[in-house]
Amino acid sequence: MTKNINQAFTLAEVLITLGIVGIVAAMTIPALVNRTQGKELETSLKKSYSVLQNAFNQMSYDEGQTINRANYGPHTLMPVLKKYFKVSKDCNLYGCASGNLPETGGYRISDNYKTYNNTPLAVNLFDDGQVIVSDGMFIMIENVGGPLLITVDTNGYNKKPNRWGHDLFTFQIMDNGKLLPMGAETTTYDETRYCSMSVTNNYNGIACTYKALTDKNYFKNLPK
Repeated sequence: MTKNINQAFTLAEVLITLGIVGIVAAMTIPALVNRTQGKELETSLKKSYSVLQNAFNQMSYDEGQTINRANYGPHTLMPVLKKYFKVSKDCNLYGCASGNLPETGGYRISDNYKTYNNTPLAVNLFDDGQVIVSDGMFIMIENVGGPLLITVDTNGYNKKPNRWGHDLFTFQIMDNGKLLPMGAETTTYDETRYCSMSVTNNYNGIACTYKALTDKNYFKNLPK
């Protein structure tokens, strides 16, 4: 007659198994979290680009003219553009992201934002009109003496990471009225100097937009 023998794991075996599970989790969970965060940032960028493009197209149609520097001088674009969004807060020219007074070099350094590789960011290109939209998107215009720019915090003004090329992206409004992602051909700032882990200038990240929209691996390789 065969005897039934109750078998069970020993305490040592359980502890070893739990240790292995813990090691595997420690190795995989951060990667999964980063992948999820990257996907969220990618989705919010594409949504913001689409929303901006639709607003520009409708505004151009309603106004009966091209949106560019010739037709909209300093301080004149945002008062018209904001009508095409559900604005939760109007920051006027620079009331929501003005930065500190310049220490050196004539740059105002942001209290809230960092560059692509987490160095101090200058907000000089954000101060010709700012609004926060009801879904949290933060829109900033620059149109004083240089290219006509629109920068967007895609996932909300107070939501991290608050870094250029991560959740903060810049587009250029060309003289022909096209809204191009910065870093694209013919835009003012190039990827080599302004979307790099190895440079520390105050505008690093401004030219990451085109790459973020076209490189399928971009959000997997964001700097820490």
